[in-house]
Amino acid sequence: MTEPFIKICGITNEPDALLSVGLGATALGFIFAESRRRVTPHDAEDIIRRLPDGVFTVGVFRDQPLEDVVEIAIDLKLSAVQLHGAESRDDCRFIAEQVGHVIKAFVAGDPEAAHFRSYGARHFLLDGPDPGSGELFDWRVAESMRDAGAMILSGGLRPQNVEHAILTFKPFGVDVCSGVEAEAGRKDALLLREFINTARQTYQSITVERINTDDEPYDWGNE
Repeated sequence: MTEPFIKICGITNEPDALLSVGLGATALGFIFAESRRRVTPHDAEDIIRRLPDGVFTVGVFRDQPLEDVVEIAIDLKLSAVQLHGAESRDDCRFIAEQVGHVIKAFVAGDPEAAHFRSYGARHFLLDGPDPGSGELFDWRVAESMRDAGAMILSGGLRPQNVEHAILTFKPFGVDVCSGVEAEAGRKDALLLREFINTARQTYQSITVERINTDDEPYDWGNE
């Protein structure tokens, strides 16, 4: 992926998805775990089929049956699966073998994040102590992770702080949900535009080391 990884998560409807992509987001997240922003596989499929080629689609799961995760990922031809719970290394590796691309989420400061590759993950996501809450965490606890690999930074990002976050950590990508919402499950067009524009401009001003970035969607046709 040559474009910066800018993921808009918690997509629940087609207008928000198309607007995000139209403004320059390169990845969209669909939450299948318990959440106010949960979407059904059927609804997600309807949205995904209307997206332009090249959009990176991520299914977000938390401690769900492995078979369900794999089935949804295959049926929807998701680009990646993001595991946001207490999944074991074996569970993560099993899913990675089936779906091709796993992003493992860790709470900022968790020493396990340094070993994300042992989970079979290509990237790791850092979030706050209450994952998915959108609460900003103390970035000092993530200082040691700055050079650990393919970091996707999340947790309390918003238009006002995404530039500082990117300049501080030079992450592979950024992930936002509530920070660009009008209400849970519905995005705010002005916040989306400001966030995406700021993130893209900031990435253009720096050099990010692309580690383990084979981001082509899994080729389901070869399975």
